[in-house]
Amino acid sequence: MSWYRNAVWFVKGLREYTRSGYESASKHFCPADVEVNVAGRSFLVTGANSGIGKATAIELARRGGTVHLLCRNRDRAEVAREEIVTETGNQNVFLHIVDMSNPREIWKFAEKFKSEHKLNVLVNNAGCMVNNRELTEDGLEKNFATNTLGTYVLTTALLPLLEKEADARVITVSSGGMLVQKLNISDLQSGNGTFDGTMVYAQNKRQQVVLTEQWAKAHRSIHFSVMHPGWADTPAVRSSMPDFYQKMKNSLRTEAQGADTVVWLALSAEAIKLPSGLFFQDRQPVPTHLPLASTHSPPEDEEKLMEMLEEFSQKFKCTSPG
Repeated sequence: MSWYRNAVWFVKGLREYTRSGYESASKHFCPADVEVNVAGRSFLVTGANSGIGKATAIELARRGGTVHLLCRNRDRAEVAREEIVTETGNQNVFLHIVDMSNPREIWKFAEKFKSEHKLNVLVNNAGCMVNNRELTEDGLEKNFATNTLGTYVLTTALLPLLEKEADARVITVSSGGMLVQKLNISDLQSGNGTFDGTMVYAQNKRQQVVLTEQWAKAHRSIHFSVMHPGWADTPAVRSSMPDFYQKMKNSLRTEAQGADTVVWLALSAEAIKLPSGLFFQDRQPVPTHLPLASTHSPPEDEEKLMEMLEEFSQKFKCTSPG
């Protein structure tokens, strides 16, 4: 039935995930939801030097927020920071260089960040789609290390900081691709069978949905959400999915349109009136499973995922002095 699930997802996506889908949905948006001043509130956005992350950072800075950009490439990040400051006039934009596929780096960054800053909103946006199986220096499959374990470690490490603040929020950027995947905890690093980078990425995005749901249950003082930005014209899409980009480039959303729901979830008072742990598209909660797809997983598998990620994360927590 996988072909059927893929077909349903593709047809649904053509209608809802494109630019025209956004334009249709946006007719029902309330502009006042995001017309707020957030001076004094602190935001951390991962993968913020381009694409949806940068578009999100611009909107947060435009509204007066203190914005921390977490990026992997210093040169590109410094250029992005200057562009954000210039465009918004907000000098409170700070840069942190961290490789989200390196859990040791993430732990080290988080410990330092907690000692120097406050945090109201975390936006887990950084991600990758590596189409051939590639291992990090720690022996971790690159997609899993970045999309799932990196997201888990950063969020877990910063939860104590978020819990100190009123109206704390965590938003994770997932993908509609997760709709074709059932949670698979038997092969987290995709070492068995033929490696398909697109499906590995989709599995990681399903894992992010499960993480959000589990965090929402465990940490009631923080509002968690996960979202699908639609199909947006970003550097990541161009490089990771060149065939898809060529076919769809005239229908793709802008980066700002892809980021709109992230911004709404980060800023809007309306967003936190909805339950924690939901999956959003175009400012609305949407189902995490297609009606005819067998993608539901038993609760014990979801709990086991959290246990496995905790075990993974603890292996990298201790760093040598210096």
